[in-house]
Amino acid sequence: MKPTNPPSAAISPGQPALRPDCSQCFALCCTAFGFTRSADFAIDKLPATPCPNLAADFSCTIHDRLRPRGFVGCTVFDCFGAGQAVSQRLFGGTSWREDPALAPDMFAAFKVLRQLHEMLWLLGQAGAKAYGPETAGDVRHLQAMVRDVAEGPLDDVLAADVGSLHVQVGDALRWVSEEVRAGYFDDDPRLGRLRPGADLAGADLRGVALCGADLRAACLIAADFRGADLTAADLLGADLRDARFDDADLTNALFLTQAQITAARGSACTRLPAGLERPGHWLGGATPPAPWKLLDTGNC
Repeated sequence: MKPTNPPSAAISPGQPALRPDCSQCFALCCTAFGFTRSADFAIDKLPATPCPNLAADFSCTIHDRLRPRGFVGCTVFDCFGAGQAVSQRLFGGTSWREDPALAPDMFAAFKVLRQLHEMLWLLGQAGAKAYGPETAGDVRHLQAMVRDVAEGPLDDVLAADVGSLHVQVGDALRWVSEEVRAGYFDDDPRLGRLRPGADLAGADLRGVALCGADLRAACLIAADFRGADLTAADLLGADLRDARFDDADLTNALFLTQAQITAARGSACTRLPAGLERPGHWLGGATPPAPWKLLDTGNC
């Protein structure tokens, strides 16, 4: 059986669906990319080759036990809806198995479109957070530019200048981040190490108010954020593998993705931004109680 996918997050009119629908994809994430044996993958796999766990119907034969079988990397991957867009829109529902000659372009398009869809996801967050009209206008302009390429024909997708778009989108996200974070400050001496790209692996930040912290591209592996407030904290590209967010408030954190959340650890009382799902492997992974019920339970 193919995995059941979470409902799509709300997106702007005309913007492609940015959540995966594996039932409409030819397992492109299991074929296009390669990986090496590591803590994230139990085996080596070459790019453009099917995973040995891939079934004939493009489902995963070990989907319900990926983590214990050593494929944690598979559980955190998010194609941002690129898989179904390539499989159905760009290739008309014809799979690489039906026509092997399609495989090189299909896999190449998937790699490009995944990046474009991630940019659209992040720009959607930026558009919702931007304060200044000029910044908001720049974000909308970039959204339209990226969307035109993402929704264009195959040749346009394959020819996309992804590097240039990355730079422009990164600049726009930085401007929005600076606007949002400008109103926050904290005198806690533990915040001195908080900076973009910081190595905070294993850091103890329990209960700290991290409002407005710039943790873009920081290494936060196994860092302890239990009970912390990360309002307006910029987490763009931060490595959150095994970071602890039990009872933390991530509701208004900036530029979080589902992959980051799935790679982290949390609890039923971790507060997440709208559009992100609580991973099933989190302790008490069920939806947290409604706010008005918190006083009636001893759980949060």
